[in-house]
Amino acid sequence: MMKCLIIDDEPLARSIVAEYLQKHPGLEVVQECGDGFEGVKAIMQHQPDLVFLDIQMPKINGFEMLELVEQAPGVIFTTAFDEYALKAFETNAVDYLLKPFSQERFDAAVKKWLEKQSINATENKAASLGNVPAKQPEEQLRIVVKAANDIRIIPVKDVLYLEAYDDYVKVHTTEGLFLKKKTMGYYERVLDPKQFVRVHRSYIIPLSQLTRIEPLEKDSHVALLKNGVRVPLSRSGYTKLRAVLGI
Repeated sequence: MMKCLIIDDEPLARSIVAEYLQKHPGLEVVQECGDGFEGVKAIMQHQPDLVFLDIQMPKINGFEMLELVEQAPGVIFTTAFDEYALKAFETNAVDYLLKPFSQERFDAAVKKWLEKQSINATENKAASLGNVPAKQPEEQLRIVVKAANDIRIIPVKDVLYLEAYDDYVKVHTTEGLFLKKKTMGYYERVLDPKQFVRVHRSYIIPLSQLTRIEPLEKDSHVALLKNGVRVPLSRSGYTKLRAVLGI
């Protein structure tokens, strides 16, 4: 039995989700919440597998609520506003249901989540056997960033290099510089290692941007990129880069 939460300030909306869930006996509603603060407490208490989450709620909205949760469960947004659909990308939401939604549309979202759970279980099993850790395919293809009040989706082919910056990562792109609240270790794990190499604890470069490797004094090296930027190579980064390039 998988545990679910319904978080919505509208009682009728909560009752509709609960009714639709009756067709899914493997999912148990452990609590219904009327606002985001109550939702955070319920997530901490129940550790649910899946949350059906409204966005516009009193006190804090659904996105703000998720920022207060260290390890967010699977999320299916249920909202009356379509303008938040793009932002849902950044939270890795399973699906985005626009009210009023049908039983069929609801079932499709639950099916998507169940399939994702099955894939994750298979990948985790492979990782435990010593294979390559699981990666989300979409995370290998794009980086989602905030730009003022907008959400930008940057294809990885437009990334010039990544640079560590305190608790953020500077994403240098063909369209400018963006900040992402992630770690270098995160991108080292999720980006394709055949295309992106962490050459220094503060830098990850795409091989497509590399023009040459230049020696410096005392056995140190730098990578020269197409835009003229010179990226320092640590000893381990230099070794790793040579291995990926086959030299």
